[in-house]
Amino acid sequence: MATLLDKVSTLISANLHALVDQALKANSLAVIDQYIRQVEDNLENLADAAATVGAEIKSIRRKLDEHEKKSKDLDRAVDAFLAENNETAAASTQSQLNSTLQLVGTYQQQIATQEAEYQKLLDARVKLEARLATMKQQRTELQALLELARSKEVVVKTIKSLDDLTGSGDTDISRIAQSIYARLDKATAATEIRAASLDEQIDQVLGRDLINQQLAERKKKLADKSA
Repeated sequence: MATLLDKVSTLISANLHALVDQALKANSLAVIDQYIRQVEDNLENLADAAATVGAEIKSIRRKLDEHEKKSKDLDRAVDAFLAENNETAAASTQSQLNSTLQLVGTYQQQIATQEAEYQKLLDARVKLEARLATMKQQRTELQALLELARSKEVVVKTIKSLDDLTGSGDTDISRIAQSIYARLDKATAATEIRAASLDEQIDQVLGRDLINQQLAERKKKLADKSA
């Protein structure tokens, strides 16, 4: 899982300006297409990984619920045996209760770890999808830009190379190139804003889950007392 997140992190942090530069200088969209393919492949991997972790969380949560119920039954049984002065049965049941409570703690830790991993995967997917949308949009404009450059190379022999696109070369091409860079900057900033918003939403959701869990536990205790 860590390896996948590392790969995704590399794609998210990729310098889009550098990719555009390479495409312009090579007069080819190959580097852009390669980046898009890598992003799409890793988006699929993220979806599979998130589904796997989500299923594991559900499975562990079922086991946790079962053992929490068992611990409550054992706890009542210990008191019942003590009330009957059956020390042997009470001690044996207390031992089972201790083991069950240890399992409950283990399952709780596993759920916390898996939920944190799950949120990382979701967060990475949102950021990577934003990067993919940005690069696909810019690919179309880059293609038009390169076609324009090729046509001007044929017609205007004074253009020395595509390295002049953002320098002292043809003003029309330079203007389009600068427009692409400006859109990349804006898209990158928008991605950061969306990611920050997602982080806040995640914190809120996790907070609500904790409160709901605490309330559910209290309801169970009240129900047990009234039973």
